[in-house]
Amino acid sequence: MITDMQSAGGKPGLPESPKGEIIAGKLMLLIVALLICIGIVVVYSSGAGWAENKYSSSEYFLWRQLFFSFVGITTIMFFARLDYHVFQKVSKIFLFASIILLALLLMLKVVGVISGAARWIGYGPLKFQVSDVAKYALIFHFSRLISEKQPYIKDLHNTYVPLVIILMTVVVLVALEPNFSTASLIALIGFIMMFIGGVNIRYLLTTLSLLIPVGAVFALLAPYRVARLVSFFSGDEKHMSYQVLQALIGLGNGGLFGLGIGASKQRELYLPLSYNDFVFVVIGEEYGFVGALLVLCLFSAFLVCGLIIAKHAPDNFGKFLASGISIAIVLFAFINIAVATHLLPTTGVALPFISYGGTALVFNSLGVGILISISRYRKRSMESAVTELPEGDLR
Repeated sequence: MITDMQSAGGKPGLPESPKGEIIAGKLMLLIVALLICIGIVVVYSSGAGWAENKYSSSEYFLWRQLFFSFVGITTIMFFARLDYHVFQKVSKIFLFASIILLALLLMLKVVGVISGAARWIGYGPLKFQVSDVAKYALIFHFSRLISEKQPYIKDLHNTYVPLVIILMTVVVLVALEPNFSTASLIALIGFIMMFIGGVNIRYLLTTLSLLIPVGAVFALLAPYRVARLVSFFSGDEKHMSYQVLQALIGLGNGGLFGLGIGASKQRELYLPLSYNDFVFVVIGEEYGFVGALLVLCLFSAFLVCGLIIAKHAPDNFGKFLASGISIAIVLFAFINIAVATHLLPTTGVALPFISYGGTALVFNSLGVGILISISRYRKRSMESAVTELPEGDLR
């Protein structure tokens, strides 16, 4: 007889079934499936004109989005069946590899192999954005370290300093690509995870009070970032950036119920990156306030499901891992939506599962697969334990 099992439903020897956690996992799968479907439809609608103009095929973005959606769904199914503790074992290797790749990109930029922003690595269609790798590598390793250091989580030298050094290494490398918006969000994710993990809040506030001015100075060093800030804080329509102005026009066109599927006017080469950074504008224009609100509700429900999974995770590593992944995905979503609605200055942040692009979709699908794995872990353990019980213990 296995003595450390809890009784459930009056049946001795069986552990309690985590019903709420499993339901949250299933609901999350439904939410992600809806978001991916919305992404396929909206990317085709918003990108047809741009694809025809650039690639001589209006279906160019559609087929690529369908392919990456299939890869994303396959990724979710694979990692949902994998024990999430494997990421606890390889987190250090994963983080070290991502730092090496970030440093390699900067070296290639310095020697002139890469011109402009050094964000992608690979060749031809087999390219990926290294910051996506670094973001998840940081979440994996932070989840491991914070869970392991719980007995002395409030210690400055043994806990907080090592965590901040790791975080700042990744953030600085991403910022120097340059990708200031993603670097800022990675920093925010790291600080939120430390806060959830129980790090001394005085250390967090002190560090933030030092980093915010430094970050502001770094942001102002680039003329294009200054122009974005001036455009954002300007109340005059004449001083708004072209992207922001076209985005607001598109959202205004949508009204309450929208213009209808494929009826967006701004997508017709008026709104740059209408299939990527500003895809939410097309949603608002074609489906109106109701459609935009539905997308907001889906991401809000995703966060709730993620936090439920985190709350009922079988161990601290699963708890911090689920929290970090859920917060990262939803944070990127809300920042994208805030930019599209002119609540924040323009940044290059995609809308998870909806914006066109392969790397972000696949890595976010990896995150969802891990969340499902965490939600199903105790169920798998229960089924495994039942198979190991002697026949007499199942009576």
